[in-house]
Amino acid sequence: MARNTYEAWIPEEDSSEVITRVNQMSAVEALASPEPMSSNTKSIPRSAGVGVGVVDKGGAYSEDVSTNDDVVLTAKKLGKAIRIAEEDIDDSLANILATKQKDWATSYAKLLDNATLAVSAAPGAGVPFASVYYQLTQADSGLGYGANDNITVAASGGVSYDDLSTVLEDVEGGDYFDLSRMVVIAHPSYRGVLRRIKDSDQQPIFVRGQQGDAGSPDTLFDLPIHWSLGARVSATATDAPTGKPLLVVANADFLRLGRRSGPESIFIDGRDGLSALTDESILKMRARRGFALGHPKAAAVLVGI
Repeated sequence: MARNTYEAWIPEEDSSEVITRVNQMSAVEALASPEPMSSNTKSIPRSAGVGVGVVDKGGAYSEDVSTNDDVVLTAKKLGKAIRIAEEDIDDSLANILATKQKDWATSYAKLLDNATLAVSAAPGAGVPFASVYYQLTQADSGLGYGANDNITVAASGGVSYDDLSTVLEDVEGGDYFDLSRMVVIAHPSYRGVLRRIKDSDQQPIFVRGQQGDAGSPDTLFDLPIHWSLGARVSATATDAPTGKPLLVVANADFLRLGRRSGPESIFIDGRDGLSALTDESILKMRARRGFALGHPKAAAVLVGI
C-alpha cells in the first residue's frame, strides 16, 4: 500500500552545523540586509534619496523630486535531493546524514553567492535573480545610472593597485557610501592578487596584520574582505563557477536578501512506497530566497582575469 503520510519540512536551528556552515561560506547570507517574506513575492521600497533645502522664516517648503518606486523580491527555491542506500546509513560509523547536510550547506552557499553576485545573464532559466554584476552592466536612466558605470575590468597584465582604488571610488563618490555599512566580497583568488601588488620599491603593499596583530581580518583600504567561492562570473547560477573572479564593493543595506523559508530538510524513508524496491532513502534539502540590489550606485564590481 502506498505511503499516505506527509512529514513537515524541518527547519535548521540557528545554532546548527548547517546554518553555521552557510554563514561561514556565504558572504551574502551573512552580510546582506535580510527581508522576511511571508509570501512568494514582496515589494520593498527602493531608496532614491530625499533632498533637503533651506527654508526661510515664513517661506514655503520646496518639494522633493526624488522618484518613489520599489523593487520586488521573488522567492526562488534552491535545493537538491540526495539518495542514500539503507546499507550506508546502517553500516556507516559516521553520521552520513549530517555529513550530507553540511556538504549541501557548502554548495548552497556557493550557489547563492554566485546567483546574487556574479551571474551575467538576466533572470530566466537557471538564473533566479538579477545579480549585482548583471545589474551593473545595465543602464537605468530613471536612476541616472549608465551601463557599466560601476564596473572596472582589469587589463591583461592583471589587477593593479589603481584598479582596486577605482572600484572603491565608484561607490565612495556617490550618495550611497556609508563607511559603517560598506563590505567587500571577493573570490579567494584575490588573496594572491593582493600579496603580489608591490610599491615602487618592490615591497608588498597589502601586508596581513599591518593594521593590527597578525590575527586581524583581511582588509582592503580599511574595509573587511569576505571571501566567497561563488564570486566568479557564470552564465547561469552554479555552485562551481569557473569564470573571471569578481571583487564586489557594496553598501550592505542595499543587498536585499529575501528569506521565505529554510534552510530546511525532509527525510523520506526508503522502507515503504516505491523506494522500498531499492532500499534507498531520500534526503531533500532546500531554502527559498529572493534577492535584489536596492540601487546600482550602491555597489561596484572589479572583474579580474
